[in-house]
Amino acid sequence: MDEETFKKPTAHEVGMMLDTMSVEELEQRIGLLEGEIKRLRAAIDARGQTRKAAESIFKF
Repeated sequence: MDEETFKKPTAHEVGMMLDTMSVEELEQRIGLLEGEIKRLRAAIDARGQTRKAAESIFKF
């Protein structure tokens, strides 16, 4: 098989094949996903703060 067949993906996709990845590559993917989870949680927190601020303006 040529090199094109085993080209490594540059980003993680949910449901992607993991069989050809090494332990180190899998650990890197976990780190990538944990970082993304932190980023998503921060976005959720920011939305919650915005909502609280908006609600406080419209309370009587």
